Amino acid sequence: MSFGTYARKVRDEALPYRHRVGALRSCVQLYRPIGFNATLSFLAQIAGPYERDEAALIRALDALTESREQWKAEVRRYAEQRRQAKLHGQRSPRPADRNPSNVPDRWYGASRQAALHALHAGRRRGLIAMSMLRDPAAADLNTLVTAILTTSGELAPDQRELLADTITQLRRLARFDAGHGNSESRFHAWELLKLAQLVDSAANPG
Repeated sequence: MSFGTYARKVRDEALPYRHRVGALRSCVQLYRPIGFNATLSFLAQIAGPYERDEAALIRALDALTESREQWKAEVRRYAEQRRQAKLHGQRSPRPADRNPSNVPDRWYGASRQAALHALHAGRRRGLIAMSMLRDPAAADLNTLVTAILTTSGELAPDQRELLADTITQLRRLARFDAGHGNSESRFHAWELLKLAQLVDSAANPG
């Protein structure tokens, strides 16, 4: 079912409450800009205990829907930018261009707050440390995660440069049409890229 169908179930007071909460979780399955678990916990942080409070449930749905609408608007803007670029001879996007069309890489509307929440949650669960241990070359990203959490979103100029280089490298490694590496290494690069994008969202909100 579609996001809209699940959203209507969330608002349907005739349904058992647990079904409405389940419908919200289904909405998050379809739009989870900072990951499924982090999106749910962020909704609880900004909206309240939606699993037992109806007003909080509606606030959570409204926040999720608003972010999704902003993402869709960004996708439309990007498509228009690409159309104009192609008219001027730029057939392919530049490596540094963010393409929001496939999956959102940030929480639209509260990108810094949501990214910091997801990074803190990931570090508490040990997920970030585990991903770093698998690849010593990801030490730079680990340094950036620590820096962004310590400063609540600020990076020094040299750290910003390192972040940009790291994202470019990971995008290249994560490409499924890359001519080198195996599927496991590309998947790992993709997981690290998601972390790097969270750092970028915290450092460059908006």
